[in-house]
Amino acid sequence: MTSPDPTDSVTVATYTDYADAQRAVDYLSDNSFPVEHVSIVGTDVKLVETVLGRLTTGRAAAAGALSGGWFGLFVGLLLSIFTNSSWWAVLLSAVVIGVVWGAIFGGVGHAMTRGQRDFTSVKSLQAGQYGITVAADRADEARALLTRMNRNAAVQG
Repeated sequence: MTSPDPTDSVTVATYTDYADAQRAVDYLSDNSFPVEHVSIVGTDVKLVETVLGRLTTGRAAAAGALSGGWFGLFVGLLLSIFTNSSWWAVLLSAVVIGVVWGAIFGGVGHAMTRGQRDFTSVKSLQAGQYGITVAADRADEARALLTRMNRNAAVQG
C-alpha cells in the first residue's frame, strides 16, 4: 500500500485537536471512503517539554536501582535456565547485583552533571492544527462526507 502523493493532495478540513481529526478520518472510514487516500498533517509544530519534578542524586540512584533490578531479573532468568540446582539463588543474586550497580551508575551519572539538569521531564511534539488531506480526485467526496458529519454533530449537540 502506498501513501498519498503530497503534491497531489488537497486539504479538505482542519482541526485544532488531533482527536477531532481522528474522528473525521474514522467517519470517512465508516462511510466507505477509501481512507488509504487520506493523511492527517500536523502544522505549526512546537516542542513542549513538561517538567515532572526535581531530580536529586538520591532519585537518580533510585531510578538506576530500579532499572538495574529489571536488567538483573532478565539476566538472572537467562542464567537460571542453565542452572540445575538453586536457580532461585542465581536469580536473586542477579537482581541484587543489578540493583546495586544500577544505583551506583545512576547516582554517579547524575552527580557528574554537577547540577546542570536537576529535573526530570518529558518531551513531546504538538501541532497547532491538523489538516485532513485527501487525494485531489477524491476531495469533493471527502468534503461532502465531512460536511454531513458536521451537520449531524450540530443537530445532535
